[in-house]
Amino acid sequence: MQIPRDAVLLRIFIGESDRHERKPLYEAIVLKARAAHLAGATVLRGPMGFGKSSRLHTAKILRLSLDLPMVIEIIDSEDKIRAFLPALDGMIGGGLVTLEKVQVIDYRGEAK
Repeated sequence: MQIPRDAVLLRIFIGESDRHERKPLYEAIVLKARAAHLAGATVLRGPMGFGKSSRLHTAKILRLSLDLPMVIEIIDSEDKIRAFLPALDGMIGGGLVTLEKVQVIDYRGEAK
């Protein structure tokens, strides 16, 4: 699979406890991106954050949150990312979705 040098990064900010059809939302999104043959996806778990409600979510031991911030990053061509956006509409209840233009420097698999 090839990614054009000028690509787009889709970033989705959600909570760890968000769900879609009984599975974690982040997992459902990554599986949907894979089924759409997008170039790649990564899920990042944040130790601390807040969103529109300004409620603080943290992993500090004295203030353990069960809903830590999660960020899903997906990269591919702008056309493929934009075609994927409608699939997110039915999955994400609350959160933040951003797009930014990126330059792909290198994209290769493991040497065999």
